[in-house]
Amino acid sequence: MSMDGVELNSANGLTYPCGEPPPPGAVKAVAEGVYWVRMPLPFALKWINLWLLRDDDGWVIVDTGVATEESRLHWRAIFDQVLEGLPVKKVLITHMHPDHVGLAGWITRKFGASLWMSRLEYLTCRTLVADTGREAPEAGVAFYRAAGWDEDALDTYRIRFGGFGKAVSRLPDAYERLGDGQHIVIGGRVWHVVTGCGHSPEHVCLYQPELKLLISGDQVLPRISSNVSVFPTEPNGDPMTDWIQSCHKLKDLIDPDVLVLPAHNEPFLGLHKRLDDLIDNHETALRRLADWLVTPRRVVECFSPLFKRPISGEVLGMATGEALAHLNCLIARGEAVRETATNGVHLYRQAS
Repeated sequence: MSMDGVELNSANGLTYPCGEPPPPGAVKAVAEGVYWVRMPLPFALKWINLWLLRDDDGWVIVDTGVATEESRLHWRAIFDQVLEGLPVKKVLITHMHPDHVGLAGWITRKFGASLWMSRLEYLTCRTLVADTGREAPEAGVAFYRAAGWDEDALDTYRIRFGGFGKAVSRLPDAYERLGDGQHIVIGGRVWHVVTGCGHSPEHVCLYQPELKLLISGDQVLPRISSNVSVFPTEPNGDPMTDWIQSCHKLKDLIDPDVLVLPAHNEPFLGLHKRLDDLIDNHETALRRLADWLVTPRRVVECFSPLFKRPISGEVLGMATGEALAHLNCLIARGEAVRETATNGVHLYRQAS
């Protein structure tokens, strides 16, 4: 049993001590002054965890959920029933994906609260929101054509391009910057900012040593692996190396016995084991992919050594981005090379 009398649930070598999640529109205490909020998502991933922190003269929200009326309804219930008449003073965002930042603008305007993000996450989010309503750029079409997409997939990309901002309420025009190594005081306790990258440009995690808590966002998830992708804006980027290095960094900086508060799935114990598993899983995938490249392959032919299910439809973009992240990592390590066929499609093979 846990110290709170909740049955400890163990799976995949991790322990889940917090019991059942709170229903939408309610909260559940996970530590002194720290509350678990759970909101539905209109995606394949159905839920996101958000965090409500008691401050001296109000509240701090960490991540907000996607900008839907359903999420607004649940937040209004929390504002009415949980905040004890005190305001939200700060909104902290781990990273710029819509399920995390979607309602940040709405909440900050409602309370006159300040928005806190890392610089790259804030500026990247503003850039992506500005693409809303634009036609798909030719550079993006060329990027996915070179990966081996057919014309039907490219047409779908053109149709869906520019949808990011539809899930994000208008951001404030000013923000407070969060940076690696920074300290922020909430409720009389010092929270340490630790950043990572690979899943997003400058992802913020929040570490509180005395409470033994780590708010990990998408940087560490217990049951699923965060998407690490290459995008058309930086086609030769190497986010997989960044991701693996970030996992090592967290293991070096964060105590192994913290309760991890992730954005998806349940709070868990076993941070270092999970980081080791994430590193090992990607290193194993890189080795499988390197062996696969004994024959020159298009990006879309590299799905089978990386993924356990057929790839099509809505997941094609994420799978392509993640396959490219592994391929670019192998190129950076000198284990693979990229060539261009006469039709403009890229082919990847083992380095000689």
